[in-house]
Amino acid sequence: METYPITIGGVTRHVPLIEPLPGRRIPLVEFLGDPELVRAAAKALRPLVPAGTEVLFTTETSPIPLTHVLAEEMGLPYVVARRRRRPYMEDPIIQEVQTLTLGVGEVLWLDRRFAEKLLNQKVALVSDVVSSGETMKAMERMVQRAGGKVVARLAAFRQGSPTLEVLTVAELPVL
Repeated sequence: METYPITIGGVTRHVPLIEPLPGRRIPLVEFLGDPELVRAAAKALRPLVPAGTEVLFTTETSPIPLTHVLAEEMGLPYVVARRRRRPYMEDPIIQEVQTLTLGVGEVLWLDRRFAEKLLNQKVALVSDVVSSGETMKAMERMVQRAGGKVVARLAAFRQGSPTLEVLTVAELPVL
């Protein structure tokens, strides 16, 4: 398998190159199972979190460990939007998103009791990789619908040219 070197916060990994669409290859960054990479990315992102941030908001799956470590280091709570409905969800906020990088549509789900944790809060969005920015836009709409205010959009890596401003600490190519 062909790999590509990525570095964040002084930690380097050789990650697999995948082809999600014909003729489009991208490095696959995976935070799950790599505590050293997660800690390095969280440390690099921490200075970008605005003072006064009250809650971090992310989606499952790969950004969860990053958000968890960042929240733990900053003493903040975090909320996770799910990528499918869970049986326990009551009156969820549902948000469609077209992820252009993978070429598939998705739906984000946020249980009402977790949405309530965003009400009247200053919220920083956290992701692992931002490409088109469509997932971040969907996350922002969810926070607004829950009554929160987005104060920052943060991602460990930028890949391509997102359609909105996102603070990142490292770049990934589209090959």
